Amino acid sequence: MSKAYVIEVFDRTAGIVVADERGFRFFSSERIFDSLESGRFGSARAAERAARALMARRSESRAAFAAF
Repeated sequence: MSKAYVIEVFDRTAGIVVADERGFRFFSSERIFDSLESGRFGSARAAERAARALMARRSESRAAFAAF
């Protein structure tokens, strides 16, 4: 029986993680999260933290760009 979890960040579906023998593999559902595609994580929570960090970095980049 597979274990799969949806990862949501700020009301956006980032993707899903699927458990296997080496941890959890991430599958992106939006282009912004593609850099995490096929990434392996020790837990579903770790994948969620990575997706949140990616989204936060993007928001910071936008804010810095908008300041100019």
